[in-house]
Amino acid sequence: MDIQEIFEFLPHRYPFLFIDGVTEVIEGSTITGFKNVTINEPFFEGHFPNQPIMPGVLIVEAMAQLAGILGFKSKGTKPSEGYLYFLAGTDNTRFKRPVGPGDRLDLSAELINERRQIMKFSCTGHVANELSCSSDIIIAERKI
Repeated sequence: MDIQEIFEFLPHRYPFLFIDGVTEVIEGSTITGFKNVTINEPFFEGHFPNQPIMPGVLIVEAMAQLAGILGFKSKGTKPSEGYLYFLAGTDNTRFKRPVGPGDRLDLSAELINERRQIMKFSCTGHVANELSCSSDIIIAERKI
């Protein structure tokens, strides 16, 4: 998926869109994508300006956005049809490696459980094949 198709499945826009591309989607199962991290990110102004590091909560947000795309693709819905996915929780979140300017954050999400409008995903973020973050992400579907 290129950025134009991502816009169809995520209501987020700059500066809060953290998915630059989706490389593979298996509906109802898995998704992979990426975020290109640049020095121009607005959060770097205040998050350790002399040693810029992407905030962990934004890495988790990127994983949740990727999981949201998989949710939409799996259910056959879009935000334009009045549906949204909200981050409902995280479990087992661990940070292993900082993410900084110039890194490509490769993200993956695997659907591990679905009940009604709640979906749980096992997510990871890697930089240069090195684990940066892992988390179980829970999202909730809402009709707006």
